[in-house]
Amino acid sequence: MTEADYMRRAIALAWRSAGHTRPNPPVGAVVVKGGKLIGEGRHCRCGGDHAEVAALKNCKVSPKGATVYVTLEPCSKPGRVGACCDALIASGVKRVVWACADPNPTNRGKAARVLRRAGIETAHGLCEDEAFDVIRPFAKHVTTGLPYVTVKLAMSLDGKICDDWGDAKWVSSPRARKATCALRSQVDVMLVGAKTVRRDNPSLLARPRPNPDLWRAVVSRSGNLPAEAQVFTDAARARTLVYRDAVEAVHDLGKRGFMHVLCEGGLVLARSLAEAGLVDEWITVLASKVIGSRRIGDAVPIGRCTCLQD
Repeated sequence: MTEADYMRRAIALAWRSAGHTRPNPPVGAVVVKGGKLIGEGRHCRCGGDHAEVAALKNCKVSPKGATVYVTLEPCSKPGRVGACCDALIASGVKRVVWACADPNPTNRGKAARVLRRAGIETAHGLCEDEAFDVIRPFAKHVTTGLPYVTVKLAMSLDGKICDDWGDAKWVSSPRARKATCALRSQVDVMLVGAKTVRRDNPSLLARPRPNPDLWRAVVSRSGNLPAEAQVFTDAARARTLVYRDAVEAVHDLGKRGFMHVLCEGGLVLARSLAEAGLVDEWITVLASKVIGSRRIGDAVPIGRCTCLQD
């Protein structure tokens, strides 16, 4: 395995923690000695071991003289738990390689000085872009106080997100819906509009892999929402918030420490977020069908589609 292989293993571990670590970033780490991976770990949730500490604890043999590959610059000052740099120094590792600098200005750039003073070699920038993808929500939140907002819409080739009767089940394919559920397991909040709740009565939960840390937020100007809706009656009802305005919702969610918001709430809500400059990423699931004036179940499939991005 190459150094990039080891770092990509750490990145894969970090992705497993996405959506569960707020207000901390999801981080993964592996320990390599003599060309063999001897330990690995990830930061699972706030208050638990950071990735470097978890990886060191999981080592099969002594990590003395080993190299640690970690997706994010190690913290140099104690927070809720001890500083990772202190743990790395105490372990006797020889070298530490991280992919991304810490976007938090209070920590950024300090790890190298602390570790080098202790005689530990350092390097950074390996697989940086891949690793940064994991912490984009953290980077946005720690520098602005706002969550990273992803809008996801499924639409037909003729630009419709539902048929003329308001039915949106299903514009997208089972494979696309499975990918959406996977995305739900990696975010902090699902955001929808009142119309979606009234029309579709969605659970907005992650399936089949549950995310017990996932919250739901509903934007309703009137506040007139069905009390029997799933978001108010299921086992996760305590994790549902209601707002009068989309902009207010995003700002309040940021204050509450939520880092990644996924909006699946329809075109009106998506437009209001975009017009306010609050959308960081837009995901369009383009279904290979034309709905036209038909019922969605009678949409015309198109065998070959070509999409060009402007």
